[in-house]
Amino acid sequence: MDWGTELWDQYDIIEKHTQSGLDLVEKYVKFVKERTEIEQNYAKQLRNLSKKYNVKRSSKDEPDCRLSSYQAFLDILNEMNDYAGQRELIAENMMMNICIDLTKYLQEIKQERKMYLMEAKKAQQNLESTYKQLDSSKKRFEREWREAERAAQYAEKTDQDINATKADVEKAKQQAHMRAHVAEECKNDYAAQLQKYNKEQQHFYFTDMPLIFNKLQDLDERRVRKLAQGYNLFSDTEKHVMPIIGKCLEGITKAGTSVNERNDSMVLIEQNKSGFERPGDLDFEDFSQGINRASSDTSLSSPKGPMDLLGKNRGKNFWLFSKKSKKFTPERIMPTVTEDFTHLPPEQRRKRLQQKLDEIVKELQKEVDQSEALGKMKDVYEKNPQMGDPASLASQITQTTQNIERLKAELNKYETWLAEAGGRGDTLRYKAHAFNNNGSHDINSPDGAHSDESTPDTSQAIYAEFDDDFEDEELAAPIGTCTAMYNFPGASEGTISMQEGEELEVVEGDKGDGWTRVRRSNGDEGYIPTSYATITLFK
Repeated sequence: MDWGTELWDQYDIIEKHTQSGLDLVEKYVKFVKERTEIEQNYAKQLRNLSKKYNVKRSSKDEPDCRLSSYQAFLDILNEMNDYAGQRELIAENMMMNICIDLTKYLQEIKQERKMYLMEAKKAQQNLESTYKQLDSSKKRFEREWREAERAAQYAEKTDQDINATKADVEKAKQQAHMRAHVAEECKNDYAAQLQKYNKEQQHFYFTDMPLIFNKLQDLDERRVRKLAQGYNLFSDTEKHVMPIIGKCLEGITKAGTSVNERNDSMVLIEQNKSGFERPGDLDFEDFSQGINRASSDTSLSSPKGPMDLLGKNRGKNFWLFSKKSKKFTPERIMPTVTEDFTHLPPEQRRKRLQQKLDEIVKELQKEVDQSEALGKMKDVYEKNPQMGDPASLASQITQTTQNIERLKAELNKYETWLAEAGGRGDTLRYKAHAFNNNGSHDINSPDGAHSDESTPDTSQAIYAEFDDDFEDEELAAPIGTCTAMYNFPGASEGTISMQEGEELEVVEGDKGDGWTRVRRSNGDEGYIPTSYATITLFK
């Protein structure tokens, strides 16, 4: 069934239906455009959300970044950012494959429909023009036939009139004959016009208009088929990215399952353990016996041995909470951040020094590689001047050389501090970096850093080393005297006990780490907290 046969007389209906179909396509295009705007805004909001909660570059070295729960959250933010990218891809594909394509197709079928309607209008105008000619011919034939009848009646009447002359009769008959002849011609013309109109009308209703209607039907069906494809693309576009979206969601699930609470606890311990011993019991103060007020060597405010020489925070109070009781603790000066990390506890200081060393080694290797590359480039330029001027590399070579020297100096400086923090000799088993002729560093481990396993975690070996130093060194001349303000038992290795009011010789002053080296009259030497004594240095 087709429109040309079944809807031959429904031109207005067909015109309205095809226009409604075009309006539907245009409406669907607008709908998809608004959907793409929603997707783009959604993706933008997701990206902004991910960016808002993502860690800043300057905060990536924070201790919490090593926690699995923290890393999992960062993974979720990254997956959410990728998910936003897929939403943007949906919007882009919908815009390209649906909106732009359908808009272009809509313009094409609009022009095609307009052409078919113009053909129908032209055929209608031709038929109407033929009908007007027929109607005009018919009216002329009617008019002339009546005139011929009147002329014939007049001639007959004149012929019967006895008073009429022969000339009048002859004239009337000639007039009637002429009128009859004209009427006959009009009759023939009318017949010809009628035949022409009937032929064109038949062609109009059985050939021209059915053909045009069938063309409009084909156009409308193609329009419907194209629109159906657009409907399918609406879902296929999203289905196409669903596997990737699924991977993003799987990544979020994987991030959640990767959280290891036990490992986070171990990381926290590894990052923050100080190496100090727990505080001991306070001594009983027997006021009835007049015993001087004593303070335990392991009170909450007392440092535990000369760890500050190894990077311990000697000025740090050992209270578990932020509020400290001044009743048991002498006033202490808060430590300031230092380049050699002596403001940190021993364990943390060694780690920070090692981390800094690793950074310097990597940066130094990068500068060495760049120096080698510049040297090779200079050789090429010298052998092939057409490729470049060797002098143009002088400033870069000079700058790279200066950077290497600066980094070597920093490397030696931090290696010295690390040796101090970790002990001497084989205590730390840390090998110094050596650079060969081509600038590469030669160390035991592949990346130029010692293994954490080679670094002793306990402080006993460190303290033993200080004892060895004291035995090997000759007695140094005192530089001053001090009087103890509090009792200090000196239970840790490397320290020396003292009683409140006891006078000692100062052998080595406080180097800013909170400890002073003193000596008794019997030759015993060790470290005491600087804040526990009144110190007078010789001038």
